[in-house]
Amino acid sequence: MCGFVGIFNLSGEPADPVALREMADSIAHRGPDGEGFYLDNFLALGHRRLAIIDLSNDAHQPMVDQSRNFVIAYNGEIYNFRELCQELTLLGYHFKSTSDTEVVLKAYMAWGAEMLPRLNGMFAFAIWDRTRQTLFLARDRYGIKPLYYTFIGKTLLFASEHKAFLKHPQFKRELDAEALLEYFTFQNLFTDRTLLKRVRLFPAGCQAEIALGSGEQVLQLKRYWDYHFQEPDKPLPKAEYLEELERLFEQAVQRQLVSDVDVGAFLSGGIDSGSIAAVASRQIPFIRTFTCGFDLHSASGLESAYDEREKAEYMSYLFKTEHYEMVLKAGDMERILPKLAWHLEEPRVGQSYPNYYISQLASKFNKVILAGTGGDELFGGYPWRYYRAVVNDNFDNYVDKYYQFWHRLIPNTDIQHIFAPIWDDVKHVWTRDIFRDVFLSHANELKSPEDYVNHSLYFEAKTFLHGLLMVEDKLGMAHGMETRFPFLDNDLVDFAMKLPVNLKLSNLTEVVRLNENETGNKREKYYQRTRDGKTILREALKKFVPESIFESEKQGFSAPDASWFRGESIEFVKKKLLDPQALIYGFMDPSFTQSMIQEHLMGQQNRRLFIWSLLYIEKWLGHYIYSPSSN
Repeated sequence: MCGFVGIFNLSGEPADPVALREMADSIAHRGPDGEGFYLDNFLALGHRRLAIIDLSNDAHQPMVDQSRNFVIAYNGEIYNFRELCQELTLLGYHFKSTSDTEVVLKAYMAWGAEMLPRLNGMFAFAIWDRTRQTLFLARDRYGIKPLYYTFIGKTLLFASEHKAFLKHPQFKRELDAEALLEYFTFQNLFTDRTLLKRVRLFPAGCQAEIALGSGEQVLQLKRYWDYHFQEPDKPLPKAEYLEELERLFEQAVQRQLVSDVDVGAFLSGGIDSGSIAAVASRQIPFIRTFTCGFDLHSASGLESAYDEREKAEYMSYLFKTEHYEMVLKAGDMERILPKLAWHLEEPRVGQSYPNYYISQLASKFNKVILAGTGGDELFGGYPWRYYRAVVNDNFDNYVDKYYQFWHRLIPNTDIQHIFAPIWDDVKHVWTRDIFRDVFLSHANELKSPEDYVNHSLYFEAKTFLHGLLMVEDKLGMAHGMETRFPFLDNDLVDFAMKLPVNLKLSNLTEVVRLNENETGNKREKYYQRTRDGKTILREALKKFVPESIFESEKQGFSAPDASWFRGESIEFVKKKLLDPQALIYGFMDPSFTQSMIQEHLMGQQNRRLFIWSLLYIEKWLGHYIYSPSSN
């Protein structure tokens, strides 16, 4: 687990070693245990190491093979690396280390790009083939490990975090206005754009190869894997699915315990993280667990139930873990926002500052942490979303329904007013097309409600889950800590995608009937019918957690910011967002934006996510566009 940077001058000009070092230093938090550099005239690689597997210098990076023809800069963990090592040894390859890095390098030497589907884990890497003068880049199936790239003329820059590009003397800081519009529609980025103009996020499940002397300043991306949720032709009996799910879940957790340093676990009050901690505690006595709660003295409404510490403490007692927890209060967001915006870079789903704090706590004790992310997205944990679009006339009708639901921040009717200062630059952007294009590679024939649910599961895995993973990776690595996700084990994901929908959503038939005649006064009835989800996963995991946890309704990891923004943090919000000199008003209309803010402060609307996003973007602009240096 690490971070890497690279410079590839396609014209053959020498790479700048000073810029390379400064780029690597900018992501030193990702690898506090060591650094390394490789220069081959026009190609330069920099690496920062977080030592997890094989702590010796034999695993130093960038790693060069014995022939000196292949070099790798790698970030990630391959959980089946020992099995691959045995296979490669039989093919005649020799290993000087016990690291997964060397296994990835030798796997590429043996199988080329065909080795990618064999890797069970999370990764992003660059491999330089000196003989062919080609650079090979790849990112894991699910997009756990980040990888960014940009072209400056005939120079390709790539890095684990795009803040590294700011250190290149020829990089020009500019806001991508189209990405800003996309974010304020979905509170996420569905395309490969970033808020930095000309900087792209290398897509998950993709590979690319580019050669010295390449005439085009583009990466020709090739997809080697994608999600495919589909109803089975011949469903098995439920008992067989249940037995296999239990086996695959335990196998996934055990696989991800491989480490030469201590492994801990996040522990919320839910079944996903609780079950992971339960299985891990069998292998690691007194495993450390970590929980983040919230002070609710000034919370109101639904937010008054946002704290899950009591449930987590009970599970810690049952599993005999060494348990640590922290409590966030109004004002903690204000204090951490500058560091958060610097480390997270482009914002993603939700108010992610609690993730920063819990990662900070866990990193004081562990270099590796297990998280429950992925269970909801793979097994149908958000039923009230999917049920909104299970009865449709056709695909476009489905897109219209689901697109309206995923307007997270600003509805289409207000977009032009909000972005009036830059409207001429973005008026050609149709966010519905951005939404629709997510489905281009999931070409199931849509005939039944189950087909539409599988389409929704695909969409959320590609967008919402990907956003969550980006948050978890960057905020863990901000503190030199690796976050692992047992639900994203290859075998478990393959199994989840082939499960019948009726084993994920128990009320599908009833909700379909309700949707056919749904009217406004049936809203509460609708929500009563959609409080299921993850039914087979819950049944499989109930052997690991107490009944009170198994039976409880899903609760997200969120602070009571709606209350805080109207109460203890109101002066902070006013100071930052009602200031006519605020940086955001170079791109957004002050009058219209502030009227929306006032609606929240006066209790007329709940715009906590909009206010959070404005606060974040204001700080981001200061770091990435208008500041000549980092924080």
